[in-house]
Parts: sequence; structure tokens; C-alpha cells
Amino acid sequence: QVQLVESGGGLVQPGGSLELSCAASGSIVRIYTMGWYRQHPGKQRELVATITRGSNTNYADSVKGRFTISRDNAKNTVYLQMNSLKPEDTAVYFCNADHLGRDYWGQGTQVTVSS
Repeated sequence: QVQLVESGGGLVQPGGSLELSCAASGSIVRIYTMGWYRQHPGKQRELVATITRGSNTNYADSVKGRFTISRDNAKNTVYLQMNSLKPEDTAVYFCNADHLGRDYWGQGTQVTVSS
């Protein structure tokens, strides 16, 4: 089993920045792709960004140029640096990890962008 724990969410003003972190723990053999997804109230979960073990990245068009995903394989941790935040970025953000072909999810962390 693999557990994912997110941290770093909170309230920020429009134009501000936040960094999310997600640490994986448990019986880890090898984590492949890690990513961040978000869910707006009443909507389906959507991709924000993913990063492969070799650090190839993929971003949703809505966050390109503002968000940066990175990872530390030694620490089994993935990060999401969010800059120039907009009210529409308000959502619950979930961490995802592919461990030996099985998907694992964190519990989610709330990000609220409001003045």
C-alpha cells in the first residue's frame, strides 16, 4: 500500500502564489508518473499537471506558464508551484501517483483564491 499526503493549500489573494507538496509513503517499490488534479464544486476532477519519473511534464492549458510541477524521486515527493493565481483556480487539489501500474490518490487540499 502507498499513502499520499498533500500539504500547502490555503487562502491566497488573486495574483499570489502557493506551493503544494505531496509525499508518498508505505511499501514503495517504484513510483512512475505523479501528478496533480483538481476538482471544482459540482464538477469532475480534472488534470492540472503530470510529471514522469524522468521529469517529462504535461500541463493543462489553463495553467501553462503559471504552474510548475517538479518531483524529488529520492523523497517520493511531488510539488506544484502555483503563481499568478486566479479565482478560477479555486478547487480541491489532489495528488496522484502511479505505483507499479496502480493509481493512488491523496485526500485533497483546498486552494482558495479570493480577495
